[in-house]
Formats: sequence, structure tokens, C-alpha cells
Amino acid sequence: MIFPSRPPPLIIPPRWLAVRFAWLLLLASAPAAIAEGTRDFLKKPESWFATGEAKTIAANILSYQSDYGGWPKNLDLTAAPFAGKAVDLVGELKPIFDNGATTDEVRLLAKMFRATKDARYLRSVEDGIDYVLIAQYPTGGWPQFYPPDRQYHRHITFNDGAMVRIMELLGEIADSEAFAFVDADLRCAARSAFRRGLECIVKSQITVQGKLTAWCAQHEEIDLRSRPARLYELASLSGAESVGIVQLLMSVDPPSPEIVRAIEAAVAWFAVRADRRLACDRGVGEERTAGRGCAADPRHVARPAHFRGRRKTARRARA
Repeated sequence: MIFPSRPPPLIIPPRWLAVRFAWLLLLASAPAAIAEGTRDFLKKPESWFATGEAKTIAANILSYQSDYGGWPKNLDLTAAPFAGKAVDLVGELKPIFDNGATTDEVRLLAKMFRATKDARYLRSVEDGIDYVLIAQYPTGGWPQFYPPDRQYHRHITFNDGAMVRIMELLGEIADSEAFAFVDADLRCAARSAFRRGLECIVKSQITVQGKLTAWCAQHEEIDLRSRPARLYELASLSGAESVGIVQLLMSVDPPSPEIVRAIEAAVAWFAVRADRRLACDRGVGEERTAGRGCAADPRHVARPAHFRGRRKTARRARA
């Protein structure tokens, strides 16, 4: 198999052409990673990674790597070194996969090793890969972070593209020349983890009234049922997360019959459930009534709802 380092150009077989237009619109609003700092430097030319500036930035990133092998989220890890010790990387500084954390750090340090052959970067990359591998559940999915807690974070986390990003990285480790320096056994383990992740995705696709549909943002790590997260995030069919999942499935070549079936069912679900914004004239005073004069707003294109019914759920939670 060939697994690209970034989502590939969309190539749709003829049997999916009937839903192509809806799919492209939905794809445009897929959730983006929220990584700060590290991702920007991945765009640098290969020659830059041998420079003094690159080594300073890499040293800063290394200082934030926990003993588990991962990195914290929502911080610019490139700006300055961590002032504490590795044992202090807990709580808000714990290693995690959410919001783009860990995966891009592994990529950047792989570039550093290729440019410098410095063994520190190799050890860091291997520790990062080990963190990804050890965090995978026997059922094939990943929690939001490892070790998992007893709250919703322990569930298999599709939310904000977390598991998709992990699997994209594993695909690169397994087959990309960018990770050719990694030990063959570790690359084989990455390939196996990717395949188990695919099996998890296919098995966790939600069936409604006998039809396969989409995925929830979180799934039970044992029996793969859809699960809630925060109070306003009930178990639901999550359009935005499902777009990223389907895009990943479509990158698998050749796809198994199970993957093809999962893609076709999800894209069909997208096509009939796109969220088309409404322009409404609700009137004023006594004339004001909910929904009065509503019509499809031509200024907006169809897009997937992040969580179906999320706003309504949030209102109930505040009541």
C-alpha cells in the first residue's frame, strides 16, 4: 500500500460519480489540525534542517517530549525550551494526540535526522513512534491521549481528526522514503497498526435502520459503540469527522470490499444530509415567528454539520 503524507488529491471511481458534487462540498469543510509552530517549519526546504536555526528549534521540541514519547498540545513548542523536567510534563502538558499534537513533531524530527544524522533525533522519532503504537487499543483505535483516563478521553477519538492524523503518520512511517531510516521491525509494526486502524474504522461505522451511515466523534474502545463526550456532545453522527475518515479510506489502494462499502455508504449519507444554511425573515413585534419566510440561502454551499443537533443539545444542557 502507499499512504501519502498529506490527504491525496480526490480520485473518485466511476461508481461514486453520482455523489461527487456533494462529496467535494463536504470535503471543503473538513476539520483542520490546530497544531501551532511545528507545522509551519515542516514547510521549510530540506537544506534548512541542517542549519543552526533548525537545530535550536529541534532542541526546543525535544525538551517537550515526555517519557512516554509524545508531546503536549496547544503550545508553540518551537518558541522556547521547556523550563522544567520530563516528570513535569503532566496535566495540561501531558502527551496527547488531540489538536495536531505529537504527529508533526515526529515528522519534523525525522527531517532533522535525515539532514544531520544526529542520533538524538533518531531516538526521539523512535520514542514518538513507540508512543503511537503502545497507545493503540486491541480493537484498533486510539484514545485522545495515553495513558488514558476514565473520562470520555479514553474512547476511540475521531474528534477533530485525531485518529485520522495518527493513521496518516503510520502510513508514512510504513512506506514513505521520509522514514526509510527507521528500523524495519518498527516500520512493519506501523503498517500492522495502520491495518488494524482500518478494521476499526470499518467496524465502527454506525448502522441506522439497517443502513451504514457515518461515524461518531468518539466510539467505545471495547465494543465500538458511539459514545458521548462533554455534556453538550451527545453520541451522534458527526459529519465533519466522517469526512476526514472517508478521505483516509479513499487513499487506500487497493481498497478492500469492506472499505469500498464503507465509503459508498458514507458518501451517500453525506449527499442527502448536507447542512444548507437558511436565510429567514422572522418579522418584528407580533409578526415575529420562528421559521417565517425561511428559504435556502444561495450565498452558502452545502456543508456537513459537525454534530447533528449539537446546538439543540447545548441549549438543553444550559436549561
